[in-house]
Amino acid sequence: MKYPACADKQVRKSSQKPMSSESPTDSPEVPMENTPFPEVPDVEGKVKSNDSPVERLEAGSGKEECLESMSKRQRKKLLKQKQWEEQKDLRRQKRKEKRQKRKLERQSKLDSSSEGNDRKCMRREVVPSTLRLIVDCSFDDLMVLKDVKKLHKQIQRCYAENRKAFHPVQFYLTSHGGQLKTNMNENDKGWVNWKDIQIRTEHYSELIKKEDLVYLTSDSPDVLRELDEKKAYVIGGLVDHNHHKGITYRKAVEQGIGHAQLPLGNFVKMNSRKVLAVNHVFEIILAYLEKRDWKEAFFSVLPQRKGAVPLGEANDSSKHALSGKEDEDNNSDSS
Repeated sequence: MKYPACADKQVRKSSQKPMSSESPTDSPEVPMENTPFPEVPDVEGKVKSNDSPVERLEAGSGKEECLESMSKRQRKKLLKQKQWEEQKDLRRQKRKEKRQKRKLERQSKLDSSSEGNDRKCMRREVVPSTLRLIVDCSFDDLMVLKDVKKLHKQIQRCYAENRKAFHPVQFYLTSHGGQLKTNMNENDKGWVNWKDIQIRTEHYSELIKKEDLVYLTSDSPDVLRELDEKKAYVIGGLVDHNHHKGITYRKAVEQGIGHAQLPLGNFVKMNSRKVLAVNHVFEIILAYLEKRDWKEAFFSVLPQRKGAVPLGEANDSSKHALSGKEDEDNNSDSS
């Protein structure tokens, strides 16, 4: 049975009309049975997921399953956290040791500062001497560079000893220049800031009266008994290894100034010559000003390599050696 075309159109219109009249907001409720329910999060599972990796690792039966389900990065992180937990006591012990160490350091600083204050107090008790002690540096052209460097070190020692002496002398360095000055500029630039010392380019005869000068030389026939603190004593700044014997004595005679040797032979017996280094002469004079005893001054300064022994002991030992030799001769004769 065929329907008219108009009837077919009418049916289509009637079927489409209700659909077009409905707005999205007025759409009827969708049946509950056709709509899937939203997944409700498992509260227990959520709490479990918030547990730390260490707790999950220590969960017991699920330990292996937990490790297998983790990535390599997670396992590393887990192991680090476990190590951190295990080393908690160790870290606490280390912190305690650090605190104790800082406490000891603070205490040592306090002790050192108090010791420094004591040294300052001692320094206040120092009484400077009016004695002038001069190192004559006019022999620069007679030394090679190696010996000039040795002289420089000896002068440094003299300066250091004078700074800490109980009775520091008026220290002069005269005729300063040439190789010595160049070496000091290259290796000890701080010498320009030295205190309690007069470093002069002039000769000592231009700075001090002739009658006040006494040249200390082992070749002088005059033996020094006492130190006159009104005088200026000159030490020859020469390291020559006996290449220029008697040069300081001849210089003193030519200039017409006083000369003398330390009374070394009256108290000391040495294996070597009585020629001493610049710093040894300087230190002996400082020691005498403090002790007022030549014997004590000599033996507090002289190095062991000089083989120095008290003169009385040296005579006794030589007598014993001679008597022993005589006994050996007598024994040989009797046999």
